[in-house]
Amino acid sequence: MDDHEVVRQGLRFVLEQEPDFKIVGEAADGAAALTEIRRLTPDVVLLDMMMPVLDGIGVLHALRSYDEQPAVIVLTSYPGEERAMKAVRAGALSYLPKSTAVDRVTEAVRAAAAGGSVLEPGVAALLVRRLRERDGDGPLERLSTREREVLAALSRGRSNREIARALSLGEQTVKSYVSSILTKLNLQDRTQAAIFGLQQGLVPLGEALQTDQ
Repeated sequence: MDDHEVVRQGLRFVLEQEPDFKIVGEAADGAAALTEIRRLTPDVVLLDMMMPVLDGIGVLHALRSYDEQPAVIVLTSYPGEERAMKAVRAGALSYLPKSTAVDRVTEAVRAAAAGGSVLEPGVAALLVRRLRERDGDGPLERLSTREREVLAALSRGRSNREIARALSLGEQTVKSYVSSILTKLNLQDRTQAAIFGLQQGLVPLGEALQTDQ
C-alpha cells in the first residue's frame, strides 16, 4: 500500500518473482488500503507511512477493529525514531526503510506470514532503549519457567509453529503462553514482548528478531 505507483509496481515485480508469494491487491491511499484489506483479507500487508487520506499509523489503528487482521510490514522513506516507535506500538511486525535490500524484504514477508518480525538493527536497539524507559513492565519473575522459554523464542523471532516444535508443545498452547506473557508484562504485541526479552538478556542482541532460514 503506497501512494507512488512506481513503488507499487516495483514491489509487485519483485514479490511476484517469489514462487510462494501471491499478490492479491494494492492501494494508493490509506482509506483505499483499509477497503482492500477488508475485502481481500491478505495474510501480509506492505504499508507506507506517508499516504494521502489516511496515513500508515491511521491504517494500523483501524486494523485493530478487523476480525481478520493481517501481519503488517512498514516500508518507509522516513525511518525516524518516533515513527518507528509509533508504528510498532500501533501493531507493525516489521519496520524497514525503502532502501532495504530485496532479500531482506522477502525475508520480512515470510517472517510476518509466520508471525515473526524483522527489524533493522538500529530500530531494534531504539525499541530496546525505549522499553527500558517504560513504566509498569513487570519483571521476569512474573513469568513461569515455560513462559520464559517462550519469551526467549519470541526474542529470536520464532513463529508459533517454530516455538511449538522446539518446545514440544501444541501451537494453541504456544498461543496461550504468548497471550499470558503479554498480559503479565503489560505489553501490546509479540514484537514488544520479543524486545522486552532481549532487554532482559534472555538472548544475545545479535540473535534478536531473526528467523530460521
